[in-house]
Amino acid sequence: QVQLVESGGGLVQAGGSLRLSCAASGRTVSRYNMGWFRQAPGKEREFVAAISWIGAPTSYVDSVKGRFTCSRDNAKNTLYLQMNSLKPEDTAVYYCAAVVNAGVLFTTAASYNYWGQGTQVTVSS
Repeated sequence: QVQLVESGGGLVQAGGSLRLSCAASGRTVSRYNMGWFRQAPGKEREFVAAISWIGAPTSYVDSVKGRFTCSRDNAKNTLYLQMNSLKPEDTAVYYCAAVVNAGVLFTTAASYNYWGQGTQVTVSS
């Protein structure tokens, strides 16, 4: 079993930055592909970014390309999401997820086996 715990969310003004972290425990995730998803009130959970077990390649939803960077430190069993130039439409609960490496980066929530509890990101205008 893999346990995932997100941190780093908060309230930030538009144009600001936040760095989310996702700490894994219970099992090393060095062989897992990992992803970030977000869910705004009244909306479905949306893919944000994914990263392979070795750190590359990565994949991003078009709306965050050039602003968000997904990275990982397998020695620390931790996944990161650096979010710059934040916009009010980025407001959501952000979740990290993990799935055993299958050779592809999944962008659908149903493909992931393990989930964190989420961290709230609120961007004020």
